[in-house]
Amino acid sequence: MTDQCFLIVPASGIGVRMNAEKPKQYLKLENGLSVLDQVLETLLGMTQIKACVVAIAQNDTEFKKSTFANHTKLLATAIGGEQRFHSVISALNVLRPFAQDEDWVLVHDAARPCIKANEVIKLIEQLKDNPVGGLLATQVVDTIKQSRGNIVEGTLDRSKLWQAQTPQMYRFGVLSKALENVIKNNLMITDEASSMEHLGLKSVLISASKSNLKITTPEDLELANFYLKSHD
Repeated sequence: MTDQCFLIVPASGIGVRMNAEKPKQYLKLENGLSVLDQVLETLLGMTQIKACVVAIAQNDTEFKKSTFANHTKLLATAIGGEQRFHSVISALNVLRPFAQDEDWVLVHDAARPCIKANEVIKLIEQLKDNPVGGLLATQVVDTIKQSRGNIVEGTLDRSKLWQAQTPQMYRFGVLSKALENVIKNNLMITDEASSMEHLGLKSVLISASKSNLKITTPEDLELANFYLKSHD
């Protein structure tokens, strides 16, 4: 039997930099879907994804309006926390009765609506025999400067640099252990791969498209609309 794949979508952020009237995951795209619903339409439509947990803010009133609030693959919503990893831990706790340690968990940003199913399939296929997991990422092509304030201190070797994306895909047991370690040692991380690094575990980088952008500013929303049209 193939190990099952579960999906976690942390969606409790407020997206301050968008200067919008609602959290960025609920902003509407030109196709009529919210940013989060576009994510769920793509990923829940995949046969490889068995079930999903969406982590939302305690005072969230938007998700219940979602087309996917009653989707057959949505096990439940979890209450999101102060940091992304708190939301992921909350969602893992919801998954616990359904998932075995060897099963896979894919964590995907609610603000990355341009994810392509074929890239997620590539991630799943290339990691299926790996004991830990990995993530989608793009190699850095620009020259990257290290600075102090706005003064250049040096140039980094871009051949060794990647921009992390999501989904990030890890075994349920490994991810649970790594995030428990984060809490226990009061660490600050920004993605699941960072939690693996703190345990000395190696993540595999799977090359992905630059179109899988994370919406942070209003300009990103325009770019996402462009990419989504070009996907059609």
